[in-house]
Amino acid sequence: MTDTTLDDVFKEALDRYQAGEPAEDLIPVFKDICDRARKSSPAWTCLAWLYLLADKYNSALKAAQKAVKLNPQDPQARVNLAVAMLETGQKGVRKHVEIAQQIAMAIPELRDELQESFDDGLKRKPNWASLERVQAWVFDG
Repeated sequence: MTDTTLDDVFKEALDRYQAGEPAEDLIPVFKDICDRARKSSPAWTCLAWLYLLADKYNSALKAAQKAVKLNPQDPQARVNLAVAMLETGQKGVRKHVEIAQQIAMAIPELRDELQESFDDGLKRKPNWASLERVQAWVFDG
């Protein structure tokens, strides 16, 4: 019997997402990962994204806040937080968008990853106004 590490579980869950599995099905998996790895910013970032896709905006806000607290330099965590804030009517979105924009401009690989994430979100959830707004702010200023 093999020993499955939390990293393996995380990678498998990401693979399932990338294969098109619905966000609602993956939320419990990522919630469990976050419960077991409380300081894993990537896990919290993924959970926030899944909550956003599932229209669970208050839960997304909490998960995104945790991800940003754990890694303030993660532009995806900042984007998730900005979208969750827009969806829940919070103030202070600009600060998170500006930080994501600065990081994306400084590091081309992260810019490309962000663009892929925006594309994925709009493919899974067409006409997602908040995501479209944040995308325009990050890339067009």
